[in-house]
Amino acid sequence: MKIAIIGVGTVGSAVATAVKNTGCVHEIVLFDRDGTRARAAAEDLGHAATFGFDVNITAVSNYRGIRGSDIVIIAAGANQRPGETRTDLLAHNADVIADIIPRVMANVDARHVKIIILTNPLDVMVMYAQKISRLPSARVIGTGAMLDSARLRTILARHLGVSSQSVNAYVLGEHGDSSVIDWSSITVGALALDDFCRQMHIHLPATTRNTITHRVRNAAYEIIRGRGATWDGIGAAAADLVRCIVNDERRILTVSCVSGVASDAVAMSLPRIVGADGVVASLRPKLSAAESAALRRSGKIIRQNYDSLS
Repeated sequence: MKIAIIGVGTVGSAVATAVKNTGCVHEIVLFDRDGTRARAAAEDLGHAATFGFDVNITAVSNYRGIRGSDIVIIAAGANQRPGETRTDLLAHNADVIADIIPRVMANVDARHVKIIILTNPLDVMVMYAQKISRLPSARVIGTGAMLDSARLRTILARHLGVSSQSVNAYVLGEHGDSSVIDWSSITVGALALDDFCRQMHIHLPATTRNTITHRVRNAAYEIIRGRGATWDGIGAAAADLVRCIVNDERRILTVSCVSGVASDAVAMSLPRIVGADGVVASLRPKLSAAESAALRRSGKIIRQNYDSLS
């Protein structure tokens, strides 16, 4: 399995490290317009591979070098700076996607390739990349709310005093400020959230849930404020998505891909079954009336941002 990563900045480098550590790929190609940076990253990661999985890691600054790639991960584009929202990056990163995707498509097998989008604002970039590439929507996938959902599980698990692996919880909609926590479907072990709290004598009022929602939505801003950027979380999410595709695991992940047709088409995160062919199926979880309305609003925001590009 050959993976190409486009853009070897902080995020691209973290993704490369995380993908290498899955052990499920035999070749990683790092592409960057700055060939010196790409070569340095490949050399450093190649040294690290000595301590783990044997992966062939190369660097290129010409798109011909990605030929034969089964999965192409787009990590290029401007990252959020302190005080910026993901939507603030819209116009600049749309230009980045418009430049990259045709060059990628000229050097891959369109019958089989999967493209993973990490560039923000993610859902809009998924729509734009799918339009330009003309690939089936099932094979142009954004990590979407995978990281948001991981943040939710982590924060909620700490409050409940259990492992995050025992919490099944999803963030839906936009990978951004209009994201929606699906409180109605959260389970802890085999129990609905409310049942678990009742048995464990844990109080989880609306004020606490609102605080958790705020922390999930603002986690990236807090990390950017203290660290300058986020990279470890998205690197792990991208690697998990790669592993799911490579091993045809058919796990349910909250990824973003285009659903619907014409003016109703929108990319946003829903629980989706992911396997070797990309997104196999999309699921509609249990939602309250308020959550359903919030999810519709989130979809409208994504679509409006996408329409603003034309």
